[in-house]
Amino acid sequence: MSDLSQTPVSDLSEDEARSELERLAGAIAAADLAYHGKDTPEITDAEYDALRIRNAELEGAFPELVRSDSPTGKVGAAPAEGFSKVRHAVPMLSLAKAYTDQDVLDFIERGRRFFQKDEGLDLAFTAEPKIDGLSASLRYEHGVFVQGATRGDGSVGEDITANLRTIKDIPKRLPEGGDWPEVIEIRGEVYMTYAEFQALKERSAAAGGQNYVNPRNTAAGSLRQKDPSITASRNLRFFAYAWGFTSADPAPTQFEAVQKFADWGFQISPLMLRAKSAEELIAQYKLIESQRSSLGYDIDGVVYKVDQLELQRRWGFVTGEPRWAIAHKFPAEQATTTVRDIEIQVGRTGTLAPIARLDPVSVGGVTVVNATLHNEDYIAGRDSNGLPIRDGKDIRIGDTVTIQRAGDVIPQIVDVVIEKRPAAAEAFHMPETCPVCGSPAVREINEKTGKEDSRRRCTGELFCPAQAVESLRHFVSRGAMDIEGLGAENIELLFSKDLVKTPADIFTLKDKRAEVQRAFAERREEQARQREAASGKARKNVRSVEDRNYEGLDKLFAAIDARRDPELDRFIFALGIRHIGETTGAVLARTFGTIEKLQEAGREMAAADDPMGVFPSVDGIGSTVVEALVEFFGNERNNEALAALLAQVRPKPYVVTISADSQVAGKTVVFTGTLEKMSRSEAKAMAERLGAKVAGSVSAKTDILVAGPGAGSKLKQAQEHGVEVISEDEWFARVGK
Repeated sequence: MSDLSQTPVSDLSEDEARSELERLAGAIAAADLAYHGKDTPEITDAEYDALRIRNAELEGAFPELVRSDSPTGKVGAAPAEGFSKVRHAVPMLSLAKAYTDQDVLDFIERGRRFFQKDEGLDLAFTAEPKIDGLSASLRYEHGVFVQGATRGDGSVGEDITANLRTIKDIPKRLPEGGDWPEVIEIRGEVYMTYAEFQALKERSAAAGGQNYVNPRNTAAGSLRQKDPSITASRNLRFFAYAWGFTSADPAPTQFEAVQKFADWGFQISPLMLRAKSAEELIAQYKLIESQRSSLGYDIDGVVYKVDQLELQRRWGFVTGEPRWAIAHKFPAEQATTTVRDIEIQVGRTGTLAPIARLDPVSVGGVTVVNATLHNEDYIAGRDSNGLPIRDGKDIRIGDTVTIQRAGDVIPQIVDVVIEKRPAAAEAFHMPETCPVCGSPAVREINEKTGKEDSRRRCTGELFCPAQAVESLRHFVSRGAMDIEGLGAENIELLFSKDLVKTPADIFTLKDKRAEVQRAFAERREEQARQREAASGKARKNVRSVEDRNYEGLDKLFAAIDARRDPELDRFIFALGIRHIGETTGAVLARTFGTIEKLQEAGREMAAADDPMGVFPSVDGIGSTVVEALVEFFGNERNNEALAALLAQVRPKPYVVTISADSQVAGKTVVFTGTLEKMSRSEAKAMAERLGAKVAGSVSAKTDILVAGPGAGSKLKQAQEHGVEVISEDEWFARVGK
């Protein structure tokens, strides 16, 4: 099916609308998990809002197609594992969005129409900055702070009480004699100032630590630390602006209630205003926007609320959002600077990513020195369909350009000032060979559109050093070979010391024990020196590198040896062949049975004029996967790396043993929650070997849901569909394991 993302809703057939709703549900769920669950947003706020708007338009046009897992009305993401769960007595909801002044006028007009029968009603609103941080709810009983939680998915959050206690803006006890309710949940935003963020970046750089991306993500990550002392060291702040459950209203109006928060010891926004017209609200929006860069912390809009609490209750809610409030978002901030160079970075899958190196410029309180250029079409001034962007203006070294932090996260170039282009500036051309390994860099044909992909990709695979570290990380990851002790940092260290360059090298590390031990010891020595330099304190009792012993070395070698006979499906997935994930790896394992037969088929396909004619017809395997296999096995360097690996490991043949009395043969099974006795991939492999079909989502066709601790939306969907739900122990009992 062709790309439907740009097709007007009115032009979609029912089948196309169903497919588009499926795509949007997956994209929005992934974005929610990245932003709320992992604190690492992968798309901009504007892109996320566009997904939400299109989903709402489709559901409005095709109400009979609304999915059971529709994003409409959902907030945030499921609580992260590792924290106790807190069910909010009053849900923590999201807000509807306004992007233009007209949207604000429409909001005010809706309120006046709703209350039009109330003669003489003096309808008032509040306006206050929308802080870009992490929402938190603080429960006070008899004036004492007893529990704090994150938003989570709006209904259930994470218990982070100990970490919230370290924030100086959060009172441990409300002042004696205050007119606070017996029980009240104060809600607000935890954030990090620009100054503290920059200081943390400098401290981390001095100690050789991680590179923090932006204040919002850093604040969220700091608040989710298992060690409260780490949270305390980050100097987080808190603004109070609302409340959840309360035994009594703090005041008759929103404005008066928030002012009382200040009397109780909370920080509130000094820019909060009460107004009676759309014109006053928009004027406050423009004032706050003009002061945005000088506030010292991130905001991304202004929130308007009906002031009178009784009117809030009367106007009510719709699809998980209050009707009586709206967030007026800021447009992305922009600035002008100069492109000093265009460099090419090679990613894990071989994608050649052009990066603009810029003269430093401040945008929204953040100094920007790099900007993504996406791909060669974007640089040339056209989109993926060949249509002009930026009026067709290309980007060249030396150009004066306008940049923006889209969604306040990812810097992008949005325009070129042609009048300032240097006479010697030349059009940029993407290299057709990988700048790192020299392998061909190609633009593949997109199977769905029949057009060239916009990104160029190195075909070096296992051979390319630029892809090697990420490929090695993937190889040892939990879903793949699952080698304990070889995390990202250790892989990077061993690679930098020339001890591990290909997967096969991992299995010869035991023969280089002295070199491995020295590498770990030198790293610990360097880290100690950096900590000493950062703290100014001398170290005590520091042993020499030669005397150092890496205590976990024997454990590491044992973990490596334990993976010399991997399951075939995990091994295929571990190879990191493009477009082959865990599910496709299992399909290939079932189809070919051994790695030798897959190799043989791969070489035959690579030599054939019609690879699809050589590859057996397999449900779930299309031309995209076949082309990926042809590319992988058609590269002699990949074959050499694989041969070296197979000299060290012996993947088990994939044998499907479906006994006549199997109780799950032919059943569709879904696994959800935390599995305590097996990994998710092991569970899927077990079910498939017993003749079951493993699905990733719950539907009316699902037969069994195996639910571990922390089961969320899938459990609810299973109950709605009448699907049988069993525990992990019950699963083992059923399959006789």
